[in-house]
Amino acid sequence: METNQENIIRTDYAEVMQKSYIDYAMSVIISRALPDVRDGLKPVQRRTLYDMYELGIRYDHPYRKCARIVGDTMGKYHPHGDSSIYEALVVMAQDFKKGQTLVDGHGNFGSIEGDGAAAMRYTEARLEKITQEVFLADLDKDIVDFVPNFDETEKEPSVLPVKIPNLLVNGAEGIAVGMATSIPPHNLGEVVDAVKAYIKNNSISVKGLMRYLKGPDFPTGGIVANADELLTIYETGIGKIRLRGRVEVEKQKGGKQLLVVTEIPYTMLGANIGKFLNDVAMLIETRKTTDIIDISNQSSKDGIRIVMELKRDADVENLIQLLYKKTRLEDTFGVNMLAVADGRPETLSLKQILECHVDFLFDFTTRKFQTLLAREREKREIQEGLIRAVDVIDLIIEILRGSKSREQAKNCLVEGQTQGIRFRTKTSEREAAKLNFTEKQATAILEMRLYRLIGLELEALQAEYAKTLADIERYEGLLNSYDAMSQYLVGELDKIKKDYSVKRKTSLENVEETVYEEEKQEAFPVVFLMDRFGYVKVVEPAVFERNREGITADYRYVFSCTSTDRVGLFTDTGKLHYVKIKEIPLAKMKDKGIPVDNISNYNSESEKILLAAPMEQVCSSKLLFVTKAAWCKQVEGNEFESSRRTIAATKLGEDDRLVFAGFLEDYEQIVLQSHKGYLLRFLIKEISTMKKASVGVRGMKLSDQDQIDSVYLMAAESSFSIQLNDKEYLLSRLKLTGRDSRGSKPRV
Repeated sequence: METNQENIIRTDYAEVMQKSYIDYAMSVIISRALPDVRDGLKPVQRRTLYDMYELGIRYDHPYRKCARIVGDTMGKYHPHGDSSIYEALVVMAQDFKKGQTLVDGHGNFGSIEGDGAAAMRYTEARLEKITQEVFLADLDKDIVDFVPNFDETEKEPSVLPVKIPNLLVNGAEGIAVGMATSIPPHNLGEVVDAVKAYIKNNSISVKGLMRYLKGPDFPTGGIVANADELLTIYETGIGKIRLRGRVEVEKQKGGKQLLVVTEIPYTMLGANIGKFLNDVAMLIETRKTTDIIDISNQSSKDGIRIVMELKRDADVENLIQLLYKKTRLEDTFGVNMLAVADGRPETLSLKQILECHVDFLFDFTTRKFQTLLAREREKREIQEGLIRAVDVIDLIIEILRGSKSREQAKNCLVEGQTQGIRFRTKTSEREAAKLNFTEKQATAILEMRLYRLIGLELEALQAEYAKTLADIERYEGLLNSYDAMSQYLVGELDKIKKDYSVKRKTSLENVEETVYEEEKQEAFPVVFLMDRFGYVKVVEPAVFERNREGITADYRYVFSCTSTDRVGLFTDTGKLHYVKIKEIPLAKMKDKGIPVDNISNYNSESEKILLAAPMEQVCSSKLLFVTKAAWCKQVEGNEFESSRRTIAATKLGEDDRLVFAGFLEDYEQIVLQSHKGYLLRFLIKEISTMKKASVGVRGMKLSDQDQIDSVYLMAAESSFSIQLNDKEYLLSRLKLTGRDSRGSKPRV
């Protein structure tokens, strides 16, 4: 009896995980996230364009529903989510994202302000003319390799025969595993000129190429502010481009001026336009500028137009510098020219990208003319056979009439076999025996129609034959001469530039780093208010005096300060967050204020404020800290002087939190209350004065699962009382003991 034996392979789990993750990472890098340097397309883009080509959705044909395109692409070539395919299709149709759109979209394909495209069932699309003529032409001439699709039921091109470096023209963005690509778009005419320059001189330097390709050309326009750094970026493939929006000043009647943003940095696309408007509004609210009266977004399909109405005596230059410094009107575009070259991800210089593309251009153009040459040679063979057949047409007719089968007639035409064929004369039979047409010529003769014997048709045949000979000579000349092929490609590139190039939109300049001198504001008195929900505002002292009683009852923190002060927020996580009073809007009494989270690093979801006070008071006082694990210390206030937005106010142990932070003032005694009901009263002077980075000294011995809940400070003769077991209890009744003892459970 046979038994099935299991084949158990023992291996290290770490090795299996490592190999599996590397396989997954490479799949994401090569098959999804990074573009191929040859055609500048990711697989999803390539498959979508090829599917549209196969479906016949050409530039001169009617639009088709995007849902049809997405479904067909997903079913045949790209077995991933339909949303990823549709998103790729939409981006290829958005002229504000691509230097050259590849898809002609019909319907709502989103807006520059971040509005999404309509659902794929509503929108329609077709190929752009440039896509059809520059990206997809000659696919029937065996110029690129075709590979099986995911289920091996279809064939798809491994790369598209793109005649221009699309990686530069349209740029690329993609996040893979452990790497990302970010390539800016460029001007098509300049890119074509750079390709021509490289074809003519392969040893040209990056600096030489930049005489033709000046720098990035973003579809949103704007200004590249660090043009001198572009050479290093193009030589290394890595760097940062500083972008600025374009701002114009428009004079109005009555001496008023408008500051108008007409072009935005490429990085401000989408939701960042709304963020820019909010940032400008915040500059107004926090009184960083008083020159802007109103701001409105008047952008339309005709272009960007963000209008700021200014005061009559506004300092326009200083305001523009403020906008560059404090908003996204100036931003950086990180360049990392990473692409798949020879099946591997590589960071490429400008010259390497052009080198890869030109090699590919020569390769598929050579394959194209090899295919055309083979076709013309085959055509020549047939034409020569037909011309020769016309000269002996009577003999061929006699062979056809005397043959019993097509095969018998063909053998006679090819090999001169006359057995079994009836001839009128022996002379005809002898002539027939001399025939030696090729297989293809014989087939063409047998399929020839009688109208080809008309005189004009014979002349046309002769003309076709002459053209075929000329084409063969031309193709052989191109294939046998690098210079001839180069000249042909330069001519092709010139035609593409003439048909599709547009004027540059982005200007290249060298602008110094933004220097903004903040206006010194006069200090004036205000009252800071914070409610128990963390909303803050400042009011004028007169407003506070009129509403003193209500404010004192409704607000958790209330204190006077000046408009140039800062407020310190001590939290239970041991952090100190700083808030500038000038960033808090001056409000009316009925105004709610703004969440303190919005103007500081404080996070209301994970922290709790224990103390809020003006930093002038903090720095001139001594503070006491107590944690839930009963660690205590005094800290001199001048330790908290800092220009940062957040610092560590104290050091906490693992899982420990502050339960108290406050000023000592004239207090002499402290009472610690634990969760299990123990109370300990001792002198504050027993708590050491230490640095803020220290943990402190233990104030109370706690049993397991116990912690400090409350802290009370008392003057020497205080009669302060607390609620204990729902009854009043005077803390002065507690025995004054020493620090670091357990305390007692008082009887009430």
